[in-house]
Amino acid sequence: MTTPFFAFGQTLPDYKVPVFNERAVRASAGILFLLAFAAFAQALLLGQFKATQVFVVAFVIEFSIRLFVNPRWAPAMIVGQWVVRGQEPEYVGAPQKRFAWGIGWALGLWMLYLLVIERSIGPLNMLVCGTCLLLMFFETAFGICIGCKLHDWLRPAQAQLCPGGTCRYTAPVGAGGHWGQGLLLLGFAAVMVVVAGWVSQGPELRGMHHPAVQVPSTHPKASEEERCKVPDFAKAMGH
Repeated sequence: MTTPFFAFGQTLPDYKVPVFNERAVRASAGILFLLAFAAFAQALLLGQFKATQVFVVAFVIEFSIRLFVNPRWAPAMIVGQWVVRGQEPEYVGAPQKRFAWGIGWALGLWMLYLLVIERSIGPLNMLVCGTCLLLMFFETAFGICIGCKLHDWLRPAQAQLCPGGTCRYTAPVGAGGHWGQGLLLLGFAAVMVVVAGWVSQGPELRGMHHPAVQVPSTHPKASEEERCKVPDFAKAMGH
């Protein structure tokens, strides 16, 4: 089956709307999340924004190709499709993905202007970066496309083939767990708070190059002087 160069989604005979393979979409979101997290962490912890600027440009190019050319030619989608090539496709509707990716593209353009063109940093950058990370994390970790859900909420009549079948599925009572599991989570959180307090009051970890763990070495010059020293018995013999 051939696909036009300019297209948005696959047209399959079994579906009324163009579709995407949700597995490939989630894989591509995971790739972008990993790169974004690494770049933004470098900016936050080290104050170095070069990697973030490169990622922002790549992000805008990626989503521009998805929206205006064809998602199958977008770099992250190509890698994601290759990674999941051995898995059975799970098809979801393309219209809600266009809406969600439009949100990502708009956020990317905003960051492109602020960080790459104007070269400015501030709370607004962190807000946009945090929003992008949150959207990609939910897509990758939970399979929840927040932009898709927003599309389905605004246009419920057009919602078809939602990820996870959420368009038509109603979770039964108790599907999310029961009160016993909630108590277990609270207990676990309390234990972790105690552990964090105990660790924070303890000594810092020492690396292999810390003076306290280094093996004292004999200075080469001192060893040479010791080797050339005349023994006491030789001195007694008149040497």
